[in-house]
Amino acid sequence: MEKQKTEVKELLKSIETGDSKPVSYINPKKYIQHNLSAEDGLEGFGKLMSQLPKGSAKANTVRVFADGDYVFTHSEYNFFGPKVGFDILRFENGKIVEHWDNLAEKTPPNPSGRTQLDGETEVKDKHKTADNKKLVSEFVATVLVKQQYDKTSNYIEANNYQQHNSQIGDNLSGLQAALGALAKQGIKMEYDKVHKVLGEGNFVLVVSEGKFASKPTAYYDLFRVENGKIVEHWDILETIPPKDQWKNQNGKFGFR
Repeated sequence: MEKQKTEVKELLKSIETGDSKPVSYINPKKYIQHNLSAEDGLEGFGKLMSQLPKGSAKANTVRVFADGDYVFTHSEYNFFGPKVGFDILRFENGKIVEHWDNLAEKTPPNPSGRTQLDGETEVKDKHKTADNKKLVSEFVATVLVKQQYDKTSNYIEANNYQQHNSQIGDNLSGLQAALGALAKQGIKMEYDKVHKVLGEGNFVLVVSEGKFASKPTAYYDLFRVENGKIVEHWDILETIPPKDQWKNQNGKFGFR
């Protein structure tokens, strides 16, 4: 999948450069769009790009991974303002045929001084991909979906947990403090359903659906695993708009 990784990076970079070649990596007859702000198909992609003020767009992919037919990335953007996002692209017969993403505004460093994008980038332990996906899947199902927070330490390295969420500090103490602060404000973070788990080596991305502050929300959580424990975390939360505001009818998820 190294070729596909390169193609995805080039496609995302073309948002900034305007290079037309990477568009050829997309199947023109089948491009299923799950960004609900974009119309379906290749025409929808082009229409969205044409709305950007000339020379305003920036795209820098910091992390890129592959799992089967999927390539997933973690990038910094500037279109309609500074943003950070995850993108997932599915290949079929050598062409890109489907796209999902989660985007959020770029924010200042969190209480531990970490940003939404810094941290480890190197893929290691590819032979442990299946084990790491299993570990992270169990963590999300047990702690985030079932809210069995007392079991968090079974999965997370308590005193060596690097956190990139904009509002949360490092280690389990930072996570517990943030959850406590939300509870005092009456804000609930609910995970209801896991839609997709993708991984390569020590990195695992989980796409989930739930509610944040009672609003329908898509959660994209990227975890780094080391020695059988989660040691680093990045995330993007995006509110899912009402259906009458969708530009396509494919839905935010719809994974195979």
